[in-house]
Amino acid sequence: MRIIAGEWGGRGIAAPGGRAVRPTSDRAREAWMSIVQPHIPGARVLDLFAGTGALGLEALSRGAAFAEFVERSPRAARVLRRNIASLGAEGRSAVHVTDAHKYVARLAGTGVHFDVAFADPPYRTDDATRVAEAWLAQPFAALLGVEHDSAVGLPGGGRVRRYGDTGVTFFGLEP
Repeated sequence: MRIIAGEWGGRGIAAPGGRAVRPTSDRAREAWMSIVQPHIPGARVLDLFAGTGALGLEALSRGAAFAEFVERSPRAARVLRRNIASLGAEGRSAVHVTDAHKYVARLAGTGVHFDVAFADPPYRTDDATRVAEAWLAQPFAALLGVEHDSAVGLPGGGRVRRYGDTGVTFFGLEP
């Protein structure tokens, strides 16, 4: 895996072995970033179900000011921390080893708000739907992109883009 563009364009990042983490393909990530790019410079970014951190690190590479990564797996979080260190992004990021849904629930009423949020939950679960429902109930970011199986529709009428078997639904994106 690699960072596609920006400050660290072309730099490699590691992924944990096994099937526990399903990194977003370069093609889907590039398309996703081209859609949100106008919102990235100077942004405070949230990367839920972060895995390798590819989405949040790509945003940092493209000019985001700060990224918070939420990853439940301690093993994946260790690889994520190594990716952050290899890019020299420690001062522009924070890693939270916790469940993404619990993290989002704790944001409610705190006044903490992100400019852009990414969610790349495991397929074949209800996690994508749950993140969309949480954002619809109380937006925790101005713009949310949720990756999901392209055959799955999310609630709330977000704008959907499909890339093969990958779908990304955007909430808060201007028409």
